[in-house]
Order: sequence, then C-alpha cells, then structure tokens
Amino acid sequence: MNKLKKRPLGVWEQILCGFGIFILVVGALLWLFQIVLLDPFYRAVKTAQVKTTAESVERYLDDENMDEQVKELCFNTGINIVVTDEMGRLLSGWRATQKDSLLNNMTRAGRAELFNNVNLQGGTHLTSYRSPFVNWDGSQDEVILYVTITRTPSGQNRMVLLESEITPVDSIKETLVVQVTTLTVVMGLLGVVLALFIARKISLPLTAINDSAKLLARGDYGISFGEHGAREVRELARTLNYAAGELSKVEGLRRDLLANVSHDLRTPLTMIKGYSEVMRDLPGENTPENVQIIIDEAERLTNLVNDLLDLSKLEAGVLPLEKTRFNLTASIRQILHRYDKLADYRFPFQYEEEVWVDADELKISQVVYNLVNNAITYSGEDKTITLCQTVEQDKVRVSVTDTGEGIPQDKLKDIWERYYKVDKEHKRAQMGSGLGLSIVKNILDKHGGAYGVSSQLGKGSTFWFELPLSPQKALPSPEQES
Repeated sequence: MNKLKKRPLGVWEQILCGFGIFILVVGALLWLFQIVLLDPFYRAVKTAQVKTTAESVERYLDDENMDEQVKELCFNTGINIVVTDEMGRLLSGWRATQKDSLLNNMTRAGRAELFNNVNLQGGTHLTSYRSPFVNWDGSQDEVILYVTITRTPSGQNRMVLLESEITPVDSIKETLVVQVTTLTVVMGLLGVVLALFIARKISLPLTAINDSAKLLARGDYGISFGEHGAREVRELARTLNYAAGELSKVEGLRRDLLANVSHDLRTPLTMIKGYSEVMRDLPGENTPENVQIIIDEAERLTNLVNDLLDLSKLEAGVLPLEKTRFNLTASIRQILHRYDKLADYRFPFQYEEEVWVDADELKISQVVYNLVNNAITYSGEDKTITLCQTVEQDKVRVSVTDTGEGIPQDKLKDIWERYYKVDKEHKRAQMGSGLGLSIVKNILDKHGGAYGVSSQLGKGSTFWFELPLSPQKALPSPEQES
C-alpha cells in the first residue's frame, strides 16, 4: 500500500505559519521577562543599586562635606544610609522616607556589635528581612540591608550601612499580565493580516508564472512571463522568458534538422533503389559505373549517420580526448592529399614552418575535414580552397578560405549552431552532411581552442581556428613524413 504524500504548504500558508511562530516566541519572551522573571530582576536591580551607592559613600568618607554628600545620595536613591566608626558612633545618618526603620532605631552598642560581626564575616554582609514595623494597612515591608566595612585613606575604620525597601510587584504583575495578553492578541491579528497581504503579493506572480510554465511545457513557446513582483520573482520570469525564446529557437532548428536530414537520407536512398532496380530489370545495366553510383550514395548515407552520431556523442560528452603531440602541418598535408581525386578543385596550402601541437589528432583532423568540406560545398566558380597556417606568439592559426557567395553579417553568429543552415534553398553538394560546423564547434570547445569566421557577400568566407603550440617539438612519425 502506497503511503499518501503530504501536500506541501503553499506560500501564504508558510508565511502564516512563520508569523504565527514568531508571535508565539515574542509572546513567550514577554511573559518570561515581564511576568515570570519580574521579581528576580527587580531584586537584582535593587541589590546592584545598593552596592553601587555604598561604593559612592566610601569615596566621601574622608571628605569634610561627607554628611552633605551622604544626604544627597540618600534622597537621590531613596536608600537609608548610616555611617559609623568601629565603636558604633554615628558619623552620618539619613533616611529617605518618614517610615520607621530598623537601621535608624539601632543603638550604638548594636552598631558596634554589628561592626564586629561583619568584620569577622569578611567585611561585607547582605541580607533581606521583613520590617518589624507594621504599615497602616497591616502590611510589613521587605527590606534589603547591606553592610560594608572599609578603611579610609587616612587609616580610619568605617562601617557603611544601607537599607532599601523592596516594593511589592504583585500589583505591577497584574497590570503587566493584562498588557501582555492584549499585546499578544493584537500582534496575532496584525500578524495574520500582514501574512496574508505579503503572501498575496508573492503568490500571485508565482501562480501566474506556474500557469505560464505549464503552457510552455505543452509546447507553447510563444508564451510570455510577466516580469512583476519581488526582485527574485522578476528574475525568475526573465529567466523563463529567455528559456522560452531559446526553446522556440531550438524547436525551429529541430524542424530544420528533420527536413534537412530527411532530404539528405531520401536522395541517396532513392538513387540506390533506382539504380538497383535498373540493374535488376534491364539487361546490360550491371555496369561498373552504376555500381560506383550505388557505392557513392551508400557512402553519403554512412557519412551522414556518422556525423549525426559524432555530434550526439560530442554534445553528450562521451567522446574523451586522447591528446598526443603531433605535427599539425604534416597532418593537414595528408588530409589535402586525399582530395587529389576531386577533379577541377585546387587546395593551395600556405605555411612557413612545421608546427607541433598537443591535441587529439583524430578529432583535429575531423575539424580540418569538415571545414574543407564546407568550403567545397560553397566554393566559387574557380573551385579554389585556400588553407593558410600562421604562427603568432604561442599559438597556431589555421584558416580555410573559399571564394563562394559569402554569408550575411547578421547570420555569422548562428552558423555554428546545431541544425542551422544559412541557405535553406541551397542544394547541398554530394560531400558533407550539413552538421560539420556543429561538430567543429564541439571539438574545439573541448580543446579550449578559439575559432571564428569572416565573410563578405560575393567574395567568399574564411573559417579559422587556433590551438596552443606544443612547448616541445617531437620528431615526425613515418606516416606524417610519407
């Protein structure tokens, strides 16, 4: 039994969940810090304030205006302050409120005893207690008592006593509970509204792109994706528009390929079938000339199929390069020697020196073959195909020039593409399958070599490619010398 796959959340659902989690986290933090931890935080702040005030008092113990400074600190902080010596004699004492205080009701003997006890404890003492004095409403205040003993720069022992009231926070908590609850509810409502608004702004363009993409998948390459919404959505739409344009272009090239290959397959098959029937049905037609025609047409079919297979393997990356060091100049001479059987065609080869390269010799020879075959297909009336080898710095350039009709400038950038044909009405010569330039492009791309074309209408075209020179020359092989 197949398990049912859960439906993935949509954009608005994910944003709504995100806002919900955010609001829950913020609400929990508010409850934690404003309600649960309010009392500990408040006590920590009051304790730190008392200790800081004690340090301030200690700075004025030798000051002539110590009593005035203590008075100012008392009323500024709301902390009762008493300063005594080791004998319990009162040197300064102020209280911030009119409430009775245990500190202010302490006797001299009690202060002297406290001095000794705190001195034995290490010089500081911090405690909290319930005030023995009852307020008018029957409550008793909680008080922090901090005692510190210090020696002044003049060598006198002093005891500083500070007493601070801790205000009950229960009533404050009740107020904060109402505020935090109200704030959480308001944040939740605003979060839902904001999440729906943002999700709508994001999801509508994505929904439109999704609908258009489905049409594109069905083969409607004329579809246009609206470039609006967030920046990332616009970039996605722009990319899909570019992809649609490229797919439309590839679809057109595919149709051209089918038409071209169908034509190139049909012609030799028709010739083979026709001459075979003639040789079968008519006495005396089994001549070497007719057999040679059948052989030539079969070779055309073989070349076409091989070119299709080579192009497919090159584009799939299943033809690895087998680089060796070889004499490029000698390799070109051998290739041109094989064209000697073509009557009326001339193949002058211009070069100044022998050059060696590190490359796949078989595939580079395929590049030269295809460029020469292409030049033969579109050669001019003089039937001259000129090859030129030049060396510039650390690179060798090989160019193939014909004297045909030339290529329009606006089509030069497209001639290397798959299936592209400059002149769809041009009747192809017997040699070549029409896929040669695509094969050239793929081979040179794998070698990392440069290539290009220059052309003038009515004056012919020049195709060229470049390869790095081998850093070390090798001796020519016997085959290259032959």
